[in-house]
Amino acid sequence: MNVYQEIVKKLNSGKITNHKDLNYQTRKISGSFHIAAPSKINLLKAYQKLVKNETIKPNPVLAKLLTKREIRTLSGVAPIAVLTKPYECPGQCVFCPNEKAMPKSYLSNEPAVMRAILCNFDAFKQVELRLRALKNTGHQTDKCELIIMGGTWSYLPKRYQTQFIKRCFDAFNGRKAKNLEQAQKWNEKAKNRVIGLTLETRPDYIDVKEIKRMRELGCTRVEIGVQTIDDKILKLTKRGHLTDQTIIATKLLKDAGLKVSYHTMPNLPGSTPAKDLKMYKDLFSNQNFQPDMLKIYPCVVTKDSKLNQWYKKKKFKPYTDKQLLDLMIKVKKLIPRYVRITRLIRDIPSESILAGNKISNLRQLIHDQLKNTGEFCQCIRCREARNTQFTMNNAQLSIKKYQASQGTEYFLSYESKDKKTLFAFLRLRLPKNIDPQLIKALPEIKDAALIREVHTYGQLIPLKSKTKAVQHIGLGKRLIKEAEKIAKQNKFNTITVISGIGVREYYKKLEYKLSETYMTKEL
Repeated sequence: MNVYQEIVKKLNSGKITNHKDLNYQTRKISGSFHIAAPSKINLLKAYQKLVKNETIKPNPVLAKLLTKREIRTLSGVAPIAVLTKPYECPGQCVFCPNEKAMPKSYLSNEPAVMRAILCNFDAFKQVELRLRALKNTGHQTDKCELIIMGGTWSYLPKRYQTQFIKRCFDAFNGRKAKNLEQAQKWNEKAKNRVIGLTLETRPDYIDVKEIKRMRELGCTRVEIGVQTIDDKILKLTKRGHLTDQTIIATKLLKDAGLKVSYHTMPNLPGSTPAKDLKMYKDLFSNQNFQPDMLKIYPCVVTKDSKLNQWYKKKKFKPYTDKQLLDLMIKVKKLIPRYVRITRLIRDIPSESILAGNKISNLRQLIHDQLKNTGEFCQCIRCREARNTQFTMNNAQLSIKKYQASQGTEYFLSYESKDKKTLFAFLRLRLPKNIDPQLIKALPEIKDAALIREVHTYGQLIPLKSKTKAVQHIGLGKRLIKEAEKIAKQNKFNTITVISGIGVREYYKKLEYKLSETYMTKEL
């Protein structure tokens, strides 16, 4: 037994509850062995070996403290982002980086791109690499969210699309299937299950045919590059689509049960902080938009972009750091509690930004400013319970009803009484005026209420329990029952879930049946 394992055994026998305790005890114990304190990753490997050999019993608290970058999986799933190969893009956006041999809008020194280059953009190798990295640093990978990046997915050759996603599933399954359908079937009971699949594309490439194909591939969420809803700015920046196409795409996606994420870009040429603030207000006051999630990427000037020429000729001037910070604070304050701000800045290294925002911790600065004024952001990401322990005494059911894309949305959630902590939520859609062609392509959604997302966070302590925490006590099931009740009250006889491949077994236990690419239940 090596010295690291001896240190872990001593750590395991003590009462360690937080990182401060862990660091202190590690230094103290290491000193008794006359060595410097080992890294967490070395201690984690020693811990995993001791558990595997049954030398010590599993200690969830110690394992969590030894996990590197715990935040990666505190939302309940392990995100696995992969990149498609470099391919031409239909857009001519002036702000887009255009580096050779890179997927459009991506730079070779971005972390996700560097991993893709290392794997020669091979889907299997990228997934395999991420799974191994997460496991080696103590993260669970039984529930994974596959995020496919690379620009306009819909413009890629269909054969390449199918093979790329199949290769991803093969990596999750740990074996090679004869086709995508078999790979998906295997993943229903695989060790690493894909509980959600995200594709990114443009609003003008969304139509009934594209949505049907996305569903066949297993897609549950679509990120669309909206950038702005000001047509003058869209034309000026040569985006290639107008706001009407965003409105149409949003309704089609939601009526198919898909989750919708908007990529938005403040500080575009032709915009001002006042115009940008109005845009975000409109996104959540106008029922034609109402995205479920938001990525906010302030416009920056990069070397291989048309915007760089404009900047050099002084035709474009980025906001100052103060202007951007003030704007983002105002935006954060108006985000509804049913929306998740997934990202606040792009992962572009500062050395690649010629002008524009270089503040890498912008989100933290915003939160600090809000805290100083006694305010907080109520978006989903900022309220996730994560590793918070709680009882049903401080979790209460909340129902938010709002109109979106001609339908009625219900955001059902279990939250703390002060609304600052979110334990679980469900998105229910009661659609209206669905495109007949969409129903023809996806008959499973006909006359059905749609569960578009179910997500549970945190650890819950059951009443009268002496255990410190348990992973699951059925908050998701409670929300599903509540959604079924609302659907019945609104005269719907069928409820349909847009389930990720790896969650189908869960819904089968709740009496849902697989119908083409959806899980359905007669009420």
